[in-house]
Amino acid sequence: MRRRLGATPLALLLALALWLVPAAVAAPAAPEGIEAKSRIVVDARGGDVLASHAARRHLPIASTTKLMTAYVAMKELPLDKIVRAAPYHPIYGESLMGLKTGERVSVRDLLYGLILVSGNDAAHTLAVSAAGSQERFVGQMNRYAAALGLADTHYANPVGLDQAGNYSSAADLATLTQRLLRDPAFARIADSRTALLRSLRPPRRIDTLNYLLELAPWATGVKTGHTFDAGYVLVGSGEKKGVELVSVAIGAPTDETRFTDNLTLLEYGFSQYRRRLPIRRGQILAEPEIRWSGGRLPLRAERSLQVGVRRGEQVDLRVRAPGEVEGPIRRGAKLGSATVFVEGRKAGTVSLRASRAIPEASFFDRVRATVADNLIPIGIAMFVILMIAVLLLRRRTHGNDRRS
Repeated sequence: MRRRLGATPLALLLALALWLVPAAVAAPAAPEGIEAKSRIVVDARGGDVLASHAARRHLPIASTTKLMTAYVAMKELPLDKIVRAAPYHPIYGESLMGLKTGERVSVRDLLYGLILVSGNDAAHTLAVSAAGSQERFVGQMNRYAAALGLADTHYANPVGLDQAGNYSSAADLATLTQRLLRDPAFARIADSRTALLRSLRPPRRIDTLNYLLELAPWATGVKTGHTFDAGYVLVGSGEKKGVELVSVAIGAPTDETRFTDNLTLLEYGFSQYRRRLPIRRGQILAEPEIRWSGGRLPLRAERSLQVGVRRGEQVDLRVRAPGEVEGPIRRGAKLGSATVFVEGRKAGTVSLRASRAIPEASFFDRVRATVADNLIPIGIAMFVILMIAVLLLRRRTHGNDRRS
């Protein structure tokens, strides 16, 4: 008996060791083979750093400067506003959108030219249109950077040309990009492989310089950059497994490596997540009572919601829906919402829809419900009325007896 008991723990230890070996092999390793001087990959939901190297180092960032140019322009100018292209005198080799001085163009199309083809003329026109001059616009850029807490960042121009005082860090670029991607208009621009600029006459088609969008189907942006001082720079983003990540590589030695560096960073980041499906399409998440007619109305999730979760992270579901509803209600009407939180941070929201139509309550439904809801008070009232009637009857009977 003792030998059997002694052998059992040994077998358990061996089994545990065999179980741990594949787990250790499957655990993601730090990304290797990245050649950029500074890099980072973060969870766009809350900024959690998944991997980084020299992420706070102050470096020239080339045309990723235009991310702040876009941020300020979108704060200061309506997207549909038509402006005139400001005079711009490029030096040889600059990236241009190809604007002609005085040409009418929308702010939206300028942003496409700014992000997709890194047009320095687009940056200059946005600056002049928003602030009246490039110098005043740079002041706005630095004020917005301070408001966003970008402590490693300072701007000297809205274009990204090498100039003293124009620098940032991988960490700050990731923070700025997270803020930009929360704006659906910017997210659409950053994820575009091509765009037709309809405000120009004639309309003009442009194609993105961001080859990352061609390397992976889940890539969603964002912005390239290159100067002699900065080397090759890329801010990238991607979405899969229900999570969005932002990556930054500054100072890559070649055009190709900035894309492969970002691809490696993003794939490493995604390897740390697993899919969770806390909400399924059609799932009943609330059943408010139906006033007057009785019963309950199931509220179903409009769509499924997938989220990416790392080991040990907690997922919470919070439902907002009325406790009682009243007809008329059409089938499919929005009557609530369900929000998923990962580690207390909002990961997504789904509308809750009425699973069937509810007609307006009839007069008899209201009367019946009123009676049903007030049976005790009505019973007490009827009892009191009856007692009063009995007392009055007794007094009248006694009065008649006396007279006779």
